[in-house]
Amino acid sequence: MDVMPQNGVRGTVKGWTGQAPGPYTEPLDSLGLDPDDLPDGLVVADEHHRVICFNAAAARITATRPADALGRPLEQVLPLEDLEGRRWWQLTDPYGGLAIRIGQPERNLLLPGGREVLVAARFVRPRPGAPLRRLVVTLRGTEARRRTERSHAELIATVAHELRSPLTSVKGFTATLLAKWERFTEDQKKVMLETVDADANRVTRLIAELLDISRIDSGRLEVRRQPVDIAAAVQRHVDGHVAAGQAADRFRIDVAEPLPALWADPDKVDQVLGNLLENAVRHGEGTVTIDIAPAFAPQERRHTGTAVTVSDEGPGIPEESMSRVFTRFWRGSKRGGTGLGLYIVKGIVEAHGGSISVGQAPGGGAEFRFILPVGTPAFMA
Repeated sequence: MDVMPQNGVRGTVKGWTGQAPGPYTEPLDSLGLDPDDLPDGLVVADEHHRVICFNAAAARITATRPADALGRPLEQVLPLEDLEGRRWWQLTDPYGGLAIRIGQPERNLLLPGGREVLVAARFVRPRPGAPLRRLVVTLRGTEARRRTERSHAELIATVAHELRSPLTSVKGFTATLLAKWERFTEDQKKVMLETVDADANRVTRLIAELLDISRIDSGRLEVRRQPVDIAAAVQRHVDGHVAAGQAADRFRIDVAEPLPALWADPDKVDQVLGNLLENAVRHGEGTVTIDIAPAFAPQERRHTGTAVTVSDEGPGIPEESMSRVFTRFWRGSKRGGTGLGLYIVKGIVEAHGGSISVGQAPGGGAEFRFILPVGTPAFMA
């Protein structure tokens, strides 16, 4: 496979060497693979320790040009050290060590200058126990892992903070009631037990959120589709807010009939509606409007989904924050909450095959719009 690299020098495979074919090039015709297409750094050394492949990602990660790496000893091209400052290749000795080894698992190592990189190696032998024929090394930056670690640490800190308050309350009230039960009136006992019950519900909700996040992140969120009357579901949530003390005239429900048949998970639809309405009531102002209407696909000239829009007349969401609304721990105000609700809402909607967006409402407040696709499940077709 003879191609012309971007530098204008003809080579065996673009990005593999960047040089004319020679003693340090290896054709990849049999694989049909261009190393520059790989997302990770790829470095291959032959049986003489010499580098015969150094792809674009490896050049980016190590800040070394392929032309400066090819043909040189691997130990010079990748002078890796472990976190204790020991020379990695001397420590592992892939060429002279035990011939039964097949590789090295991925681990953090240091490049010159102290930059961390994730390195894994594969020892290629013509047969078990034979001398090493190829040493294949992959390189990855640690930025993604660092972000994941920070996200997990932030999640743990948030959960610890959110659990501390209700558990402290539960412990305090139960200890007080057990120690001084006879000293309290029936009304006082009722108030304290109601507080314990509310705090226990708060802990339960937080645990449910954590389980949802785990399922969303791992792609294991199950959707049990049933016929759903979305207008009736919205009305139930509005009635709940009114029963909790909100003014009935604060809510307006507009339904564009007829709505297409909607098959969705009713519990998860309730979770989405509950979160969006609670946000509008807690963080917004004025009238909370819920519009329910068919969603159209102009090119198909038919209903393809049911769209629900929840808007308020509050201060809205700053333009610069809209890209972060559906991320973990985003909070639109300082009025409490874990900052996990909208992340879960997005995961639920997308698990249904739908979409959700945020924008500015006509009245100046926040506007959330989600669309759930319609149609019967495959087993009903």
